[in-house]
Amino acid sequence: MRRPGRKQAGAFLVAIAIAVAVAAVAFAYWRGSGNGEATTVLPDVQSITLQPGMQTAQLYPGGESSVSVVLSNPNSTFVKVGSIVLDPGAAQPFAVDSSHSGCGLSALSFVAQDNDGVGWWIPPRAGSTDGSLAIDMPAAMKMSVAAANACQGASFTLQLKASL
Repeated sequence: MRRPGRKQAGAFLVAIAIAVAVAAVAFAYWRGSGNGEATTVLPDVQSITLQPGMQTAQLYPGGESSVSVVLSNPNSTFVKVGSIVLDPGAAQPFAVDSSHSGCGLSALSFVAQDNDGVGWWIPPRAGSTDGSLAIDMPAAMKMSVAAANACQGASFTLQLKASL
C-alpha cells in the first residue's frame, strides 16, 4: 500500500483552507448587521359599527338570554375586537318594544363579553361590501327577579360598544 504523497496532502490542505474560508464568509454574511430607513403609509383605521344587540330568548324575572349582534368592518384589513360592553355613552342603553312600555329597564343588565379572553376578528371589507361578523353571546343579558309584570313577553334591544 502506498502512502499518500506530498501532492495529495497539499491538495487536501488546500481543500480544507477553502472550506474554512467559505464558512467564514458565510458566517460573516449571516452575522452581519445593517441599518437604513423605511417609511410606510398606513390607511386611517375606521371605526367598526355594531347593530343594536337583540335578545335571542324571552326573558322572565331572574332569567337570562343570549344576545346577538352584528359587527361591521369598513377597513381593508381584519380588526380585532377585544370585548363588547353595554354602551356607557348611550342615553338609553336598553330599549323595549312599544307594547311593553311599562317595563322598567332598570331590571335589565348586560354582562360584558370577551369570548373567553380571545376576542373576535372582524373580516375586512371586500370590494364595496363591509366585512361583518354575527356574534351570539350566551347568557349576556339578565333580568332582575324584581322586574315588573309589564316586562313579561317583552323584546329588548341593547346599545353595545366594542373595545379594540
